[in-house]
Amino acid sequence: MTMKSTGAAKTTITRDVSLLDKETGNIYEAVALMGKRANQISVQVKEELNAKLEEFAVSGENLEEVYENREQIEVSKHYERMPKPTALAIQEMLEGKLYFRRATEGQEPTGQQG
Repeated sequence: MTMKSTGAAKTTITRDVSLLDKETGNIYEAVALMGKRANQISVQVKEELNAKLEEFAVSGENLEEVYENREQIEVSKHYERMPKPTALAIQEMLEGKLYFRRATEGQEPTGQQG
């Protein structure tokens, strides 16, 4: 996932509610949609991080031989500095990059990046 070009806030900022519910027409639906998207982003980032950290896994039987790996620390710090999944979901909503469809009777609503 490329986070460099997202423009998502890395800190907490005040949002204009009227901009958030522009596409859905309902602020509660918009918040639920962004929450689902934030969960999707969180899972994706976690899988990415685990895959990268798997390269540093020690396959020895002795757990006392744990040592600091500078590259592993840098990878972890990179992921800590990234915008939070909620900020990314909000940015996607504001930019119109969030695809969603309303559920028909008997279906649950879904939200995905589009």
